Amino acid sequence: MQLELLAPAKNKDIGIAAIDCGADALYIAGPAFGARESAGNTFRDIEQLCRYAHRYGVRVYMVVNTILYDSELEEARTSIIKGYEAGVDAIIVQDLGVLKMELPPIDLYASTQTNIRTPEQARFLESLGFKRLILARELSLEQIRAIREATSCELESFVHGALCVSYSGQCYLSCHLTGRSANRGSCIQACRSNYDLVDSTGKVLVRQKPILSLKDFSLEKHIPDLVEAGITSFKIEGRLKNESYVRNVTRHYRRIIDSLGYEKSSFGTIEGGFTPHIEQTFSRGYTTYFLTGKRGQWNSGDSAKAVGEEIGTITRTYPSNKFESKFSYQGRELSNGDGLFIITPQGRSTGVRADKVEGNIVTVKYTREIAPGAKVYRNFNQKFEKELQNNLPKRTLGVKVDIAVAPDKIEATAICENGATARGTLHPANGVFEAAANPELALKNLKGQMEKVSDYLRFSVSGVETGGDFIPFLPLSAINSLRRELSGMLEEKIGEQNGRRGGYECRVPKITGVILPPEQKIKLNCSNQLSRSLYRSVGIDPANAFELDRDHEGEYSELMRTKYCIRYELGLCGKKVAEPWYLINNGKKLRLKFDCKNCEMVVL
Repeated sequence: MQLELLAPAKNKDIGIAAIDCGADALYIAGPAFGARESAGNTFRDIEQLCRYAHRYGVRVYMVVNTILYDSELEEARTSIIKGYEAGVDAIIVQDLGVLKMELPPIDLYASTQTNIRTPEQARFLESLGFKRLILARELSLEQIRAIREATSCELESFVHGALCVSYSGQCYLSCHLTGRSANRGSCIQACRSNYDLVDSTGKVLVRQKPILSLKDFSLEKHIPDLVEAGITSFKIEGRLKNESYVRNVTRHYRRIIDSLGYEKSSFGTIEGGFTPHIEQTFSRGYTTYFLTGKRGQWNSGDSAKAVGEEIGTITRTYPSNKFESKFSYQGRELSNGDGLFIITPQGRSTGVRADKVEGNIVTVKYTREIAPGAKVYRNFNQKFEKELQNNLPKRTLGVKVDIAVAPDKIEATAICENGATARGTLHPANGVFEAAANPELALKNLKGQMEKVSDYLRFSVSGVETGGDFIPFLPLSAINSLRRELSGMLEEKIGEQNGRRGGYECRVPKITGVILPPEQKIKLNCSNQLSRSLYRSVGIDPANAFELDRDHEGEYSELMRTKYCIRYELGLCGKKVAEPWYLINNGKKLRLKFDCKNCEMVVL
């Protein structure tokens, strides 16, 4: 079975790094309309990335996954056209108005922000013409199976990275607090802020904690379960993450998927380079979330930042900004320049840099919260970061070469694993090759010189046909020349395969046999005339998106709905408490509602 490992690309260079580390596909934003406003890219960069990716059969998906205002519709359509012309293979969409646009013949994928968590919603989106559905991260394996049984299109699932506490596409907290909408790519990440939790009597239950902040997602041990449930594309979150993060996580998951015996959906072999260590990469701790259908402790704890790997406990402090740490176990040696995160027994935390490390004694510039009993974690490993930068893997394409030897010529036919072919001929200077004095050595030299790497092409000789006993003597330079000729022709053909697209006709994507979901199962983000038109054409009268009508003075409007529950986290599920509860931050007050029937929490 072929599986796709899908990696994030903040920019072209990170995309290339992900390909070199084993990605089968990438997702990247164009200049606008991506759900991470600080991760935009020019179409020139996207075209260059597509050329590099398609060399290995790696697919590139462009995100157009914000809701769109009427004034932006034509710009968004033009952006999709330019993405298609640059070579992208599919567009990831949140706003269903895109389905009413005249577009080139390109696949559309339904973003996780379209809120795909029921078979009804999945069937509805498939009937609109989406070729792939990117499922909500809150789903259990049982729910994924139900969606698989209800649909026939491709299913994609996140397997690693940060978790939004709200159902994706259904969070209006940032917009309510600041006017910066998550559905418009400008989320302020209010869920990572500290809050006081207060009950109806004014009692403070939790003081200044990131109580809405979730651990990071990791399903690395559940790949076979997800495959069995119907997932074929495995997505790493992180279009804001740096290159070292993407390198490490992509190679980690490449090794896992390969070790399980699944076939990758792209070409090439990853050779050499660093050994991935997932524990060295940014995380808030890991959770499988609701995958097993059971709740767990999902909160990220005392900090919404990356804590890192535990190093030890501070046993003693010294003057001159020094402390001594008793290391938890061997193999965790600190180095000058390592980043440390320190948490006191009272839950206070701070980040420092290890300026000088001498055995178990560490010198830092900042000493607040540094006291005996505090836990020391490393969230930046200087040595490993250098390894990620300097010891890079190489991705090569296999080329099989058949050689036919005759007294007057040598013909070589090369077939690349991505389908490109080339044929080269070597003629003797004097009309006939000189016979080799040592035929066995001559054949060995012929194979040995042909079986080398030429840039990204790794040649291997699959057979030599002599047609008799004649074996020519060939200078090594002549064999190298033949290999370079084949390499040049293959590279040219591979480049031709990745040319810009043209001569197409724009059409409105076809909507077939629309299946209506129960209205209560979907939340509509209608922000333009095209999306309203689509919903009305299938019998739904949509309300305006929250962003268009956010003046709810005097009302309790729903800002967020989530599987995460603060009552459960505090061990108070099913117990009598003084409700309602409130979250308070800088004078802003949010009311909590517990929808126990559906096992969900709502922020109002």
